[in-house]
Amino acid sequence: MAPVASDSLQAEAAPAEAASALNGKKHATANGHAPVHTKLGFATRALHVGSEPSSETGAVIPAISLSTTFKQDGVGNHKGFEYSRSGNPNRDAFERAIASLEGGAHGLAFSSGSAVTSTILSSLPPHAHVVSVNDVYGGTHRYFTRVANVAQHIETTFVDMDSDDALEQRLQDAVRPQSTKLVWIETPTNPTLRLVDIARVSALVKRLAPDARVVVDNTFLSPWYQQPLALGADIVVHSVTKYLNGHSDVVMGVAVTSDEAVAERLRFLQNAIGAVPSAFDCWLALRGVKTLAVRMKQHGHNALQVARWLEKSTLIESVIYPGLPSHASHAIARKQIHPQAVALSADGPVAAAGLGLPYGGMLSFRFASSPDSDVASSAFLASLRIFTLAESLGGVESLVELPSKMTHGGLTNEQRRALGIGHNFIRISVGLEEPADLIADLEQALLKAAKASAAVAAGGDW
Repeated sequence: MAPVASDSLQAEAAPAEAASALNGKKHATANGHAPVHTKLGFATRALHVGSEPSSETGAVIPAISLSTTFKQDGVGNHKGFEYSRSGNPNRDAFERAIASLEGGAHGLAFSSGSAVTSTILSSLPPHAHVVSVNDVYGGTHRYFTRVANVAQHIETTFVDMDSDDALEQRLQDAVRPQSTKLVWIETPTNPTLRLVDIARVSALVKRLAPDARVVVDNTFLSPWYQQPLALGADIVVHSVTKYLNGHSDVVMGVAVTSDEAVAERLRFLQNAIGAVPSAFDCWLALRGVKTLAVRMKQHGHNALQVARWLEKSTLIESVIYPGLPSHASHAIARKQIHPQAVALSADGPVAAAGLGLPYGGMLSFRFASSPDSDVASSAFLASLRIFTLAESLGGVESLVELPSKMTHGGLTNEQRRALGIGHNFIRISVGLEEPADLIADLEQALLKAAKASAAVAAGGDW
C-alpha cells in the first residue's frame, strides 16, 4: 500500500503542527505524478488531489484499476501495490483526497459506513468501554449493542451530549478513566439534528480519560461545513454513500486521522478484515468529491429556504434545522461551521441579517399532531411528487423518510420516545432541485396531510 501520510495534501485549516510541517512544501503522489502545492483552497483540492494527470498517458481522469494483483520486480520490490485488498490505485487516490479535505494525514476507505464502525470497534480490546452520544444513528446503535457487546463484550454508555451546564457532570459520570477507550460523537445527530460541541467534549474526554480516542461522524455536514480534527477529534468518519459521493450510486465509508498509532492499527484491520470498497466505487466516489464544494453550498442554500418556509406553516409543530436561529444549538452551529462555508455561502447576506445560515442539507420537522399517530405523515408522504420516499440521504435528489418506521424502526418505542422520534416526525434530505419547486411540492402535500387529519378527527376515513 502506498504510504498515505506522505502523499496527503493537508487542509489550509489543518492543526498547527501539521500546517507548519507542510507549509510551503510539495508532495509527489503515490504513482509519481507531478506534485501539487499544499496551500490550495478546498474546491481546488477536491478537484485535484488524487486526480493528478497520468504520467504515462497524460489522462486528466484516473483510470480504473481492476487488477487484483500487481507485478513485482523482485520479492517485495513493487510500485506501492501488491494485492487489491491491501491497496488499490483508485482507493489510494480517494483516501488521499478525503484526508486532504478533512485536514488529516491518513485516509482509509471501507466498503460501507457500517464497515468503518465495525473496524474501529474491532481495534478495541475485549471488555473495553465506549461512550456514545445517545441520539446516534440506528445502525451505529445496533452495532454497539448487538454486535460489539456480544462479540467483544464491549459495553457502551449512551449520554446526552447537549452543551448545557450539566454536560461535564454527565460525561464525568459516564467516562471510566481506565476502561473507556472510545467516545463516539455524531453531530448533527440523525435524525433529530442535535449538535455536539466537539471542542468542548474532546477537551473533557482528554482530561477524564487521556487514552480514549474521540470519533466524530461527520456524514451530515461533510468537511465543507465542519472539520472535526481541527476541533480536537482523533478520528473523523463518513458514510461516503451520502454527501461525499453525492449521487446515490455508491455504498462506501471512510475514516480520517492524523494519529499515527490509530492509522497503523486501522490500516492493519482494513487489510485483515477485508471490508474494502471496489476500485470502481472508489473511482465513482472520487468523481463525486470533485463537486462537493458546489453541491454542499447549494444543499445548504436550498435547505435554509425550505426550513424558513416550513417554520411559517400552522400544520407543523417544530422545524429542526441547525442553521435557523430557532434551533436550540444554533450558537454551536455558528461556532463549528468552517469559515469557508460562511465566506462562500450562497446566502451570506441572510446570515448577516440574522435570518439563519446554510448548514447542510438535512432538516426534520414534526406535525402538530400526536406522536403516536401516523395519519398526517402517511398522507403527506403519499402525496409528494418531487421528494422521493426512500432511506439514505445526501444525494442530488431530494429524499424524505419516516424515521420511526424506517431508519430508526429497530429502536424500541421507549427509545424512540426518549429521542423525540414519533410517527409525526419527518426527516428530509434537501436536494439540488429549484427551491421553489420543492416548496410547492411540500405545500400541496401538507394540505393533503391536513385534510386527512381533519377527516380522521371527524370520525371518517381518509
